[in-house]
Amino acid sequence: MKISVVVPTYNRRDLLKRALLSVYSQTLLPAEVAVIDDGSTDGTEDMLRREFPQASYFYQDNRGVSAARNLGIQQTTGDWLAFLDSDDEWLPEKLAKQETALAASPEYKACHTEENWIRNGAQVHVPKKYAKTGGWIFSDCLPLCAMSPSTALIHRSIFTGVGLFDVQLPACEDYDLWLRITAIYPVLLVGQPQINKHGGHEDQLSCAHWGMDRFRIGALQKIIDAGQLSEQNRQAAVNMLLKKAGIYLNGVTKRGKTEEAGYYRQLIERYKIDTI
Repeated sequence: MKISVVVPTYNRRDLLKRALLSVYSQTLLPAEVAVIDDGSTDGTEDMLRREFPQASYFYQDNRGVSAARNLGIQQTTGDWLAFLDSDDEWLPEKLAKQETALAASPEYKACHTEENWIRNGAQVHVPKKYAKTGGWIFSDCLPLCAMSPSTALIHRSIFTGVGLFDVQLPACEDYDLWLRITAIYPVLLVGQPQINKHGGHEDQLSCAHWGMDRFRIGALQKIIDAGQLSEQNRQAAVNMLLKKAGIYLNGVTKRGKTEEAGYYRQLIERYKIDTI
């Protein structure tokens, strides 16, 4: 198993150090580590050249996390791809545990793990709705993002089959990708936490964009319209789209956003036909 690690980053020099230290502290070291700098201006490159010269460094003008991850996929050579957000950190046996699990279940081409949540430096309880599942988990991926990029280990052939991260989505790009993957592939779960997922800082995407469900609605619309879902998955996706769009419509209506409300009314009417 040749593992390539892709670490996108943007103006997180100090957090990036912690992330990379957790990669190079793995009991199973990856074959290569690619840091994709999405236009940082905080001295990220100088820090990497000085402290992590063994990591491959790629710079791009600021285009977002999807474009950064895609560049990392394209520039690496491993048959397995692991992703690590620059504000997260892996526990020491993360890759080793996943390799062992995949070796025991070679029919799987995607694996993720449970996670610890760290908020403002303290570990907090993970809400039950965010508990991870394994197997055919498409329905579990519909309400919210059921996998975390920093836990994922994915065979390169999957990206050949389903495509890369959608650069048109400013957020929920992982939600979109998990829908495309889990509609076709089962996912293996390592049931013990293997990462510390850090939150509570201002530059998180979830803090940068309001109304995150509008991006999930767009992802649902895209996968339904692609026409490649099984009938069971299509019905589940349509029902979730109608639920999310209805909630979002109520929100924009209350805020007096007439044009946006009109769009979501039309969207709901269009997909209601699929439930008849």
